Amino acid sequence: MKLWILRHGQAEAQAPADSLRQLTAAGQKEVLEVMSGLAGEPFEAVLASPFVRAQQTAELACQASGFPGGIITVDWLIPESDPHSVIGCLEQRSEQNLLLVSHQPLVSQLISLLVEGHRRGHYPMPTAGLVCLELDHVAAGLARVIK
Repeated sequence: MKLWILRHGQAEAQAPADSLRQLTAAGQKEVLEVMSGLAGEPFEAVLASPFVRAQQTAELACQASGFPGGIITVDWLIPESDPHSVIGCLEQRSEQNLLLVSHQPLVSQLISLLVEGHRRGHYPMPTAGLVCLELDHVAAGLARVIK
């Protein structure tokens, strides 16, 4: 399985609620630039946090990569989600090429857990940061970073 993990693009500093923060123009541009290199990547699904900035990032990612399907919104990709729970949710999915759009600190903790088997690894993920993991089985400590 190829698991692509994308952090949302740069977002406005303030909004009435954190979940309502929108991408800035710079954030939109950085997402399009990062994802343009994946044009034609055969994603089977794009899953995103319900937060506005993640939804906007997912829409741009689909546009830039040419993904024809819709975005699947899941509440287990919010910033404070437990990466162990995310692994449990991923174990239930059958796709072999999946894009997740989420937030810090979840994205770094998830990468660390999947690659190293714990959440303490150092995987800096700037806005619009993208990592691709390869996994034979979705489980802690079994992934390999390929991009």
